[in-house]
Amino acid sequence: MSLALLRSLPLFGAGEDPGPSFTGLLAAAGQPPDAGLPDVGSPRDLSAVTHGTTVVALRHRDGVVIAGDRRATAGNFISHRTIEKVYPAGRHAGVAIAGAAGPSMEMVRLFQLQLEHYEKVEGQPLSLEGQANQLSQMVRANLTSALRGLVVVPLFAGWDQRRGCGRLFQYDVTGGRYEEQDYAAGGSGSLHAGTVVKLGFRPALEPAAAVDLAIAALFEAADEDSATGGPDLVRGIFPVVVNIDADGYRRFEDSQVEERFRTLLASFDRTGEAPTDPNPDDTA
Repeated sequence: MSLALLRSLPLFGAGEDPGPSFTGLLAAAGQPPDAGLPDVGSPRDLSAVTHGTTVVALRHRDGVVIAGDRRATAGNFISHRTIEKVYPAGRHAGVAIAGAAGPSMEMVRLFQLQLEHYEKVEGQPLSLEGQANQLSQMVRANLTSALRGLVVVPLFAGWDQRRGCGRLFQYDVTGGRYEEQDYAAGGSGSLHAGTVVKLGFRPALEPAAAVDLAIAALFEAADEDSATGGPDLVRGIFPVVVNIDADGYRRFEDSQVEERFRTLLASFDRTGEAPTDPNPDDTA
């Protein structure tokens, strides 16, 4: 490391060391986490701000599934068709974003950096509970921007190595953290996606069934909500679907998601309704 670089690093006294908190390090160095966010002024200036929707997360027998569509909108325009809304958070967790896309992605990058910083300082990864609390503090730090319209409302889920189970958390704009036992949804299509998951959810779902349920939820959300992007078979654009279990974070390949979407589409008849049992009284 060069002498010039060493001189540029902040120095702290014995009682001022921020420890493993990277956001604390930024604050101690005079750089609050939201320092780079624009002053957007009045709400009428927000029509051109890119927003991301819709994300879902649900527990299954072996962990959790997180999924998000790929569309981002600015007012009534589609600003991006391939935006990423689900990101890894360490080796056994993931975070999905909904809300103002720019601040959301900045928050995710800072969150990922915080987790790396903690592990390097402490010599071990931050617990899943600690990660959920850290993300809550970051959402709270964005409150001033949220009140101006740059709202960030993530979902956080992962495999808790201490408890040996999957866990998921929702947040509100004030940084409130709420653990959900079964499923959660966020974004403009959350009402429709959450309804589909609610109707199809069962305790101890098989992982494959949880993936199919998340895909069906996003499909129905896209059918009812114009800001949510459905499967684009022409461009080859499909939602991001991630499974997290004891083996870690794994994103499904687009080809795998496409295959599941085609199976879902094939299950509908020509009227767009799901097929019914032609022999409802047949118990054979």
